[in-house]
Amino acid sequence: MKILISADMEGATGVTWPADVLPGTPQWERCRAMFTSDVNAAVLGFFDGGADEVLINEAHWTMRNLLLERLDERALMLTGRHKSLSMVEGVQHGDVDGIAFVGYHTGAGAEGVLAHTYLANSLTGVWLNGRRASEGLLNAHVVAEYGVPVVLVTGDDLTCEDADGYAPGARKVAVKDHVSRYAAVCRTPARTAADIRAAAERATALAVRHEPVRGGPFTVELEFDAAHLSDVATVVPGVDRSGERRVAYSSPTMYEGIRTFKAVTTIVSSAVEEQYG
Repeated sequence: MKILISADMEGATGVTWPADVLPGTPQWERCRAMFTSDVNAAVLGFFDGGADEVLINEAHWTMRNLLLERLDERALMLTGRHKSLSMVEGVQHGDVDGIAFVGYHTGAGAEGVLAHTYLANSLTGVWLNGRRASEGLLNAHVVAEYGVPVVLVTGDDLTCEDADGYAPGARKVAVKDHVSRYAAVCRTPARTAADIRAAAERATALAVRHEPVRGGPFTVELEFDAAHLSDVATVVPGVDRSGERRVAYSSPTMYEGIRTFKAVTTIVSSAVEEQYG
């Protein structure tokens, strides 16, 4: 049995502030250890539950945040940027039985600690077929096309509620409770590690591949905080303005949908100026 862990950082233990997740800051260095603790707890739990292989795909920012030397030696880690499926890279090879979303968060425009969707700012909302979308929802549709169930989600309490909508059967662990976008009531790393390990062990039983789900077509709409960004986004073929600050596109599969999403957000981020956005 092979488990893939998609590891993001905003939903990790102790993380509440931008500097906690921005590579190179002192706070990031401190929080890397707690992020690694969360991920390693999931690794241990999956092996406790009978997994034969656990692959961790780094999914935050530069995708070079986890401390490899602190991970269980049985795990493998995919680190670095520019991967075909980004946050869920590795699911497409036909050998993954279940996926865990560790350190996830809620989507742009929603309540939640460090809530966003791909872009830390500029993007104020994303909708998938009319439903407000988090990274978890988008990625859940991608992995479903490969027959892989989401078996575990960790993050703040609102992230767990969000996951009830796209992975109702998955195990959930809240490592902190949302107070504001930049504040939370946090549990200690020792406690969250124990909770995540226990949940991952139970989640292993849910790692059963199913028939690929073809849920398309998918219509994705994005809303930005400035009108010029919607104009920039239309450089991507198939992406059209749907409002002053909105664009939309449709894709027959979520594989194509997430790749278009990556293209749009990459181009838009290059058009954001430091002070004025």
